[in-house]
Amino acid sequence: MGRAVVAWLRSLRGRTIALATGAVAVVAAVVVTLVLLNQGDDRPPVPETRARHYTEADACLLTGEKGITAGAEAEVWQGMQDASAKTHARVSYAQVTGEQSAGNARPFLNGMLQRSCEVVLAVGKPEVTAAAQTAPQHRKVGFVLVGDGKAGGSNVTAVRAGDGVRAGVADAVERAVAGRD
Repeated sequence: MGRAVVAWLRSLRGRTIALATGAVAVVAAVVVTLVLLNQGDDRPPVPETRARHYTEADACLLTGEKGITAGAEAEVWQGMQDASAKTHARVSYAQVTGEQSAGNARPFLNGMLQRSCEVVLAVGKPEVTAAAQTAPQHRKVGFVLVGDGKAGGSNVTAVRAGDGVRAGVADAVERAVAGRD
């Protein structure tokens, strides 16, 4: 039988051998492609993005040297985040370093105004004093004074310290952002 196969192969011409080789190559490529396409993907699926699309509104918080770690400042920050979840306003804060006075708070407040914050919140006596003094010169900016601040103009809202600060701040920020649109 071996001689018969050898004799048959010798009788084939070059063109026939080339066609047979090409056919075998095509069949092999199809088999490899099918195997690769049917393999399962063991990688976990890509989770949906959690990025939030923000509007062009910025709400900025001015605090004392302790920042937003505890107390009224932490409640104000949480209220700002609540408002951001509804309005998609960007929220940020700056803490006054150095001397805790209205005079020293003013440059930090001016930095917020230069960054085009549409809503400026102030918590802490020096920060509230600086914001209350600055508000009349910046009528297009909404000011929210938390604690001892008094509403003194159409662009100033006062939120009293105590229970409900978080909700009061969220409401004030939402109204201020909506008023800027």
